[in-house]
This record gives sequence, structure tokens and C-alpha cells, in this order.
Amino acid sequence: MYARSTTIAGTPANVERGILYVRDRVLPAVLGMDGFVGLSMLADRHSGRCIVTSAWEDTAALHRSAREVKAMRARTSDILGGPAVVDEWSIAVLHRFRPTGDGACARVTWTQGRPERLDRMIDAFGVSIVPRLVDLPGFCSVSMLVDPADGRATTAVTYASRDQMHEALDRASELRHEFTRHMGTRVVEVATFDLVVAQLRVPETV
Repeated sequence: MYARSTTIAGTPANVERGILYVRDRVLPAVLGMDGFVGLSMLADRHSGRCIVTSAWEDTAALHRSAREVKAMRARTSDILGGPAVVDEWSIAVLHRFRPTGDGACARVTWTQGRPERLDRMIDAFGVSIVPRLVDLPGFCSVSMLVDPADGRATTAVTYASRDQMHEALDRASELRHEFTRHMGTRVVEVATFDLVVAQLRVPETV
């Protein structure tokens, strides 16, 4: 499975309009595309930063969709009032523990490591970290997207509510520090978002 993420540095005043556009226009459009398996949108209502990620069953579907989604990406960027950065990923880990609902949020971690160690990192994450995430307060799901060519990864842990995400902060931070130290990866950034759109049919990998 593969994914395309579009990160837009928008303005806070435009976030709600952007969410409505993705829900009402983008999601119905991609639902009908061949090979589509999911779409999510994360939004930081304070900074205006939003991440829209679409998932596809193979690289052929990912690339077929590129032309069709280009205009929607431009319109989303225009509504949110900021530039868009596009990344393509392989979906390395996905585990759902419980459904998300209103008020769900996510803590996203971006890391950089050595490409030749990426497969080992993915295996270790699934075996040693995912089972421990399940015990965190309000844990709903976890996903890891990777770029094998340069060793980048982005991991999103989703919680039922922001209060529960804050409650889990210390334990989640300990797991992150332990794992990245053991795997020799560098944390580039950690950020939190509201999960405002979630329509996923991506198969479980764990």
C-alpha cells in the first residue's frame, strides 16, 4: 500500500473552510477512483497547518490519481491560504484498535534514519512498540509511512480525545525515546493535530 500526503501551511481562519472542502468535495471524488483505499485529514486549528493523506493499493493507482487530484490539491491550498508540499510514502505499519469519533486527535512524529536500517526498524516497531501503544489511554490506531529511498518515516498515533492524548504523553514519549535511541534514528519533529476526516479501508499490517 502507498500514500500521498499533502501538507499545507494554511492560516487558522481558513481551516474550517478547508475541512469542509475536503469532506464535501475531495473525499467523494477520490472514493470513486480506481485503487483508492483511504483518505484522512489532520488539522492544527491554532497554526493552520493541515495534512491530507490519500492511500492507494499500489504505485500504479497512486500515479494514476496524480493528475485528477492536482486541481483539488490546488483548490485546497487556495482555501487554506498557504503553500502545499507533497510527499509519497509506502505504508509500512497500520494497526487499528478502536474506531475514532468526534474529538479524535493524533500525535505525529517525523524521523530520519539510515535507509539500509529501515526494514529492521519497521519490523521492530511492529513487534516491540505497537503492543505497548495499545495500553495507552484512549489509543485508537497507529500508522507508519516510510520513504525507503532516504530513510524518512512519519508515525501517527491516534487517540480518542485530546485529554487522553495528554494523559498518555509521558508514556508515549518514553516509548519514542527508547525506540529511536535503540534504532539510531533522529526525531525531526513532533506535532499534534485534530483528526478531522477519516475514511480508511487500508488493510492491517500488524
